[in-house]
Amino acid sequence: MSTALKPAPYPVPTRVLEPIVAAALAEDAPTGDLTGAVLIPAEATATADVVAREPGICAGLDAFRAAMELTDPSLAVEARMADGEAFAAGDVLATARGNARGLLAGERVGLNLLQRLSGIATATRAYADAAAGTRARIADTRKTTPGLRVLERYAVRCGGGFNHRDSLSDAVMAKDNHLALLGEGEQLTRALREARARLGHTVHFEVEIDRLDQLEAVVSAGVDTVLLDNFSLEDLAEGVRRVGGRCLVEASGNVRVDTVAAIAATGVDVISSGALTHSVRALDLGLDFRLDAAPAADGAW
Repeated sequence: MSTALKPAPYPVPTRVLEPIVAAALAEDAPTGDLTGAVLIPAEATATADVVAREPGICAGLDAFRAAMELTDPSLAVEARMADGEAFAAGDVLATARGNARGLLAGERVGLNLLQRLSGIATATRAYADAAAGTRARIADTRKTTPGLRVLERYAVRCGGGFNHRDSLSDAVMAKDNHLALLGEGEQLTRALREARARLGHTVHFEVEIDRLDQLEAVVSAGVDTVLLDNFSLEDLAEGVRRVGGRCLVEASGNVRVDTVAAIAATGVDVISSGALTHSVRALDLGLDFRLDAAPAADGAW
């Protein structure tokens, strides 16, 4: 069991979720579903189960529900499990019922979102499990799909991970290109202190370094977090030792599910990985339909 606190997978508010899903639906069927309109009688009804073809961690049920309900408000979606819950191949994640045309029109968008978000949650859980027993939190980065960041960050929380800053507007994070313009040694320390003094007291201040010889100039400036980017395991451990609790220590770079345990063992507080969102594989989920009524012998309903 990890000694780190577990994140709260608080849901994405409906007012934020629905415009994202509505934009996806407009992209997928700008003037309606032509196939459903010519093949499926308007009065036909059906039931459709979201069935897992492989095991994973569920995330995105609200997005799936929104895809169905925004397509046809008369559709009813019943969640069969909760986001953050593990499922096995063959498990039913949700059931949708109602007009068959509506179900078919919302199917792809609903599944796309549910598959991607569940893939992110599943990958995050693997990283979190690998770091269990250490103090390290697993965190995402800003390397998210444009327009889907709020949903993908929610999926990270469902998988047991934590979120980094939401956007460029939320926190100060000085990276290598910033430091290149600020100098080194005492000059860098002075520049960071002056920047810190201009910030509100609730604003987090993080600085990324890529060499151990930069560490003291940054930490002595009173930053909240120092990020050690692409450090060896030996240098990560040495960095933690030199910081000595004066600020949080984050590690990034070369973070994979097969390396994260060793990184966590160095004593860092946070391990961030863009792979949680930018390289994740969508899970294989299917929507299995069954008609509530069959056509007559002459094809009429």
